Amino acid sequence: MNIEEFREFGKASVDYIADYFENIRKIEVISQVEPGYLKNDLSEKAPLTGEPWQDVLQDVDKFIVPGLTHWHSPHFHAYFPTANSFPGIVGELFLSGLGSLSKDWNAASESTLVGLLCGIQRTVRNTLKLNLHLTKEQIKGKLVAYTSKESNSSVEKAGLLASVAMRLLPTDENGSLRGNILLDAIKRDKEAGLIPCCVVATLGTTGTCAFDNLEELGEICNKEDIWLHVDAAYAGAAFACPEYRYLMKGVQYTDSFNFNPHKWMLVNSDCSALWLKNTKDVEEALKVKSTLSKSSSFEHDIHQWQIPSSRRFRALKLWFVIRIYGVEGIQKHIRHQISLAKYFEHLARSDDRFEVCISSMGLVCFRLKGEDRLTQDLLDKIFKKEEDILDALLLQRKNWWLDL
Repeated sequence: MNIEEFREFGKASVDYIADYFENIRKIEVISQVEPGYLKNDLSEKAPLTGEPWQDVLQDVDKFIVPGLTHWHSPHFHAYFPTANSFPGIVGELFLSGLGSLSKDWNAASESTLVGLLCGIQRTVRNTLKLNLHLTKEQIKGKLVAYTSKESNSSVEKAGLLASVAMRLLPTDENGSLRGNILLDAIKRDKEAGLIPCCVVATLGTTGTCAFDNLEELGEICNKEDIWLHVDAAYAGAAFACPEYRYLMKGVQYTDSFNFNPHKWMLVNSDCSALWLKNTKDVEEALKVKSTLSKSSSFEHDIHQWQIPSSRRFRALKLWFVIRIYGVEGIQKHIRHQISLAKYFEHLARSDDRFEVCISSMGLVCFRLKGEDRLTQDLLDKIFKKEEDILDALLLQRKNWWLDL
């Protein structure tokens, strides 16, 4: 989608939303369709080629809106009011358009925590069956989880939040966690009376975009009955391209798998996709009694699949991207970015002053040849230059206010 198409799509969307608010009093507050109706009305597969935005907007009106509960209707008196206003909607547009992030904690972090909680619950349940003399509290005090030292810091934080020891295991020369390292750690912990409950494997680490050996780790987890969660936050989008799927060999062993479409798949932040092999595990792990909950005629208790009680309709923007770009459009985007990284790698290798340390997917790590202090000095100069520019901008703004 180019700039002009974006202008047309954006204007048509604003008109649609304005018409929606103008006529909301005439719309039934509660959805009049049966749960699961979209299975019959929408394709289960992503389109190979992109579709016109006009068709997507038409489907929003035809299929999506009829399935909603209209919280902003003046006739809606259930639960609590949800704040909204036209300035707030425009602000959300700017938030998405400018794409600024205010914190480092990303949406994949919550998925890791959910996967870990599932592993804890399943391990406790299975251990109770084999050890009738132990209580839940005693078992939880013995639990231990594993990840590589190259994993994102949010994995370690998930262990803190779940009150489970998270072992940071060493990797091989390629930054990959291997099966023999995991097996040794499990053996030592079992001999110490501990109970392994979860392994968090990373496909595309933050620092070097390294890939843990999922097949080796998966075989061990399958044998030891340990929950296997995969954090593919950045690199997971690349698996849309068949030529990179060899990096996820062993994925059949995973219990949960997360990637962030907002990192590489053309979806604005935040949007995180979590797949579960068995959704009953997450329902058991997160299920709580609530005076507001009631039996549902739907197949699954979807509200039990997450930590928050409610969530924004993020799936809609993911659906828009998939429909309008299509599989081929997403593949083209990822391949183009990887080709840019390869080009940058070529430039770095062509300059005798630099050496390339890592080149994986869209990431290239390089340094000045010689002692590490040379690279550090270069970084310090770059950061100093950025600080000087920022100070100049702040001074300019201060003078602007004084002129007023």
